Amino acid sequence: MLFTSALFAFLYLPVVFAGFFALGRRSESGAAAWLFLASTVFYGYWMPEFTLLLFSSVGWNFWVGTRISNVLQANIAGGRIIARRWLIAGITVNLLLLAYFKYANFLVDNLNVLFGQRWSFDKVILPIGISFFTFTQIAFLADTFQKGVRDYAFINYGLFVTYFPHLIAGPVLHHAQMMPQFGKSKTYRIDLANVAGGLTIFCIGLFKKIILADGISPYADAVFNAAETGVMPNFTEAWIGALAYTFQLYFDFSGYSDMAIGLSWMFNIRIPFNFNSPYRATNITDFWRRWHMTLSAFLRDYLYIPLGGNRKGSIRRYANLLITMLLGGLWHGANWTFVFWGGLHGFYLIVNHAFDALISMYGSRWMANPLFKFLGWALTFLAVIVAWVFFRATSFSTALRILEAIAMPGLALPLDAIHPLLWNQGLHPQTGLLLCAGLGAVAVLAPNSNHIGEHILILSHKYAFLRSMLIGAALTLGVLLVVINSARDAASAFIYFNF
Repeated sequence: MLFTSALFAFLYLPVVFAGFFALGRRSESGAAAWLFLASTVFYGYWMPEFTLLLFSSVGWNFWVGTRISNVLQANIAGGRIIARRWLIAGITVNLLLLAYFKYANFLVDNLNVLFGQRWSFDKVILPIGISFFTFTQIAFLADTFQKGVRDYAFINYGLFVTYFPHLIAGPVLHHAQMMPQFGKSKTYRIDLANVAGGLTIFCIGLFKKIILADGISPYADAVFNAAETGVMPNFTEAWIGALAYTFQLYFDFSGYSDMAIGLSWMFNIRIPFNFNSPYRATNITDFWRRWHMTLSAFLRDYLYIPLGGNRKGSIRRYANLLITMLLGGLWHGANWTFVFWGGLHGFYLIVNHAFDALISMYGSRWMANPLFKFLGWALTFLAVIVAWVFFRATSFSTALRILEAIAMPGLALPLDAIHPLLWNQGLHPQTGLLLCAGLGAVAVLAPNSNHIGEHILILSHKYAFLRSMLIGAALTLGVLLVVINSARDAASAFIYFNF
């Protein structure tokens, strides 16, 4: 079920919202169970055949987590060793599950190429959201082993994992972030200030997705789909395609994240921000502090640091960075282009850290220079665009075709000439460039939606009259956007649903 659909906006959300707070006045555990059930329905509506898989994953990880905690709390001899074995068993099952559903076909296809065989394997359907609920539960097991967990109510745990605003495309949550909130009585009492702030930030995300991301997507699709068939774009088309996807992906995923945050505020739940204006980054390290922040933190805490982080010298640090980003790329999809995208960002990070070490010794005064910062931003943004080409392309030949055209101004045609890849789709290069420029200005110069949301939330708690105004305006805009989306020929799913 899509956040942008009429079914979600006009039926699912009102029913779940009303039921949650109606039950919350009588039974907090009943309200939690209701939201758990509603989240399962949300998941099952899209892929009902995988609801059992979701329940099995939740049950297994809850059981293993309690085993780990019980052993550690018992203070028996060798208890930590036993708990570690449970941790390894739990993570292994999670990774095997993820490997089967996400990488089985990829593995067989590559073995066929490697050994010249024709082994057949039934195509495995990827369960939606499996990467996110798997990583969420791996983090839970690791946190249980390292820090201990006190809340063992199965309903609350199940709600933590399946909580519908984050279930399909994140953010990646931690047990300690969510469980205390489910234990507070005020969570189950309606707060109009939170509703006003939540609806407002939800509408911002809705606008990002329906108007901005879906508005620019035809330009990206026209260029990448044509390049996939072997057609060489010209210089202008290639740049428009690459820039269009750069902004489509950002406004699509950040729009989802805003909607998830807004929905959570309506239910008096705070989930972490996932974006912090990443296209303002002045170096690639800064970019990864701003882009998909919860995944970046997960990879740092549960992969990069356990590998040794930066504790064993520069060479080992660079190797750990590269391994982390390669696996991060593979997490995004079973295709070598994703692995290469991750490796490319790993290479970027290595160069960035090496340059920082050099500049700190010989030219630290340059760091505050506005021109230096601008050049850093421009180079970072260019590097990100190049990497996104591999992320979007389904093959290396497609990506290289587009990058070759980007690097060859000689292939440029006048803007008023016919650009076949765009013209065949009824698109105009002037419009595409204007849209890219406008979206770039919004991404780089406009106020951050996180800050807007927090400010609105503060004002909503302070001024009662503002709540009514915001709720009315947000409902009107939300209905308009959903109607616009419903009038389109086909629903546009969020890009990260594929991961």
